[in-house]
Amino acid sequence: MVDVRNVNVAEALELLGEGALLLDVREDNEWESGRASNARHVALNEVPDHLDEFSNDRTIVCVCRSGARSARAAKFLLEQGRDAVNLEGGMLAWSAEGEPLEGDIDEPTII
Repeated sequence: MVDVRNVNVAEALELLGEGALLLDVREDNEWESGRASNARHVALNEVPDHLDEFSNDRTIVCVCRSGARSARAAKFLLEQGRDAVNLEGGMLAWSAEGEPLEGDIDEPTII
């Protein structure tokens, strides 16, 4: 069994600064409402279909709304030989820490 490492927003930002990928696994409507500007979107149920797009030598920081779905994504990726961590608290924590959001609406928000 694989243990998923949880990281806080500060740790995630450090990983991203070192070249990690921020993978947002929320549904389309959540993504459109508000997201991190540097994130890549692949809904949780589609992650297996995109596995070959994730490098073995790049850390993947998985994020969802609160951290539950992204923990499942990180576990799957780890089981497939990828280096993945989970952003504890998800986009709610990201937003609470004052990190910027962008979206397809006038006032980006986390739903």
